Amino acid sequence: MEIRRFNVATSLNIATAVIHGRIVYLSGLGPDDLTQDTAGQAKQIFARIDAILAEHGTSKDRLLTALAWLRDVETFPEWAAAWKEWIGPEHAPARATVGAPLGNPSMRVEVMVTAAL
Repeated sequence: MEIRRFNVATSLNIATAVIHGRIVYLSGLGPDDLTQDTAGQAKQIFARIDAILAEHGTSKDRLLTALAWLRDVETFPEWAAAWKEWIGPEHAPARATVGAPLGNPSMRVEVMVTAAL
C-alpha cells in the first residue's frame, strides 16, 4: 500500500500530513500567534487542522485519534473548553492530553490528529 507525504520540511525531516490507505496522519501542530493564551492557541490549531484535513478530503467529523501536549497542565480547563466547543459531542475521537515541555517556551499547546478519509 502506498504512503504519500505532504508538505515535507526537509530541514526538520517531518511532513505536515501522511496518508496511508484510508487514514491521514497529521504532524503535531502549533499556533501561529504565540501571544494567545491556551484556549486562543488551541483555536488557532483547530483552524489549521480543519484546513489541512479539508485539503485531503476529510474533516474533524472523521477524527480517529487526537494527542495534545500542554506546556502547563494547569491550563487543562481552558484547553478542554476550547476542544469541546470545536469537536462537538457527536464525533469525539480517542484522545489523550498530557503536560510536557514544548520546543518553544511561548507555545502553550501542540496537537496531533489522525482521521479517516
